[in-house]
Amino acid sequence: MIEYYHADRLNYAVVGTPNRLEYDQGFFVKNGDGAADLKPIAHLYKTQVYQLAKYLNVPHEIQGRQPTTDTYSLDQSQEEFYFAVPYDKMDLCLYARNHGLPAADVADATGLTAEQSERVYQLIDSKRNATRYLHMHPLLVETVWQISS
Repeated sequence: MIEYYHADRLNYAVVGTPNRLEYDQGFFVKNGDGAADLKPIAHLYKTQVYQLAKYLNVPHEIQGRQPTTDTYSLDQSQEEFYFAVPYDKMDLCLYARNHGLPAADVADATGLTAEQSERVYQLIDSKRNATRYLHMHPLLVETVWQISS
């Protein structure tokens, strides 16, 4: 919140870094990355973020660092904490879900069974429903001002 305070004070924009998987599934803090003015990689799947890092020659120590939740002191990955399957498989499942592909079709590409793929689809839908509030704009009793086109 300190960074947001100073950004507001200096009339700066705050840049957040959730990727498509994190943003879609609500794996961000509402007043952290969720409050950012600009989310430049929110359209990229997590695997694409790694490809971009390689293309930009981000140091290997950073590229190879396991993404963590930074929530608990225990050593755990984002997959263990939130996504249930490795992010490369989760990216494929999310892509398939977003494009209306049956869960059985994504099973071959991910190495999951059709039943496991269906379970991942259910988790995607469940997380979208549970974290919908993170994507909502502030609610007003009535419109205060509206930009006319």
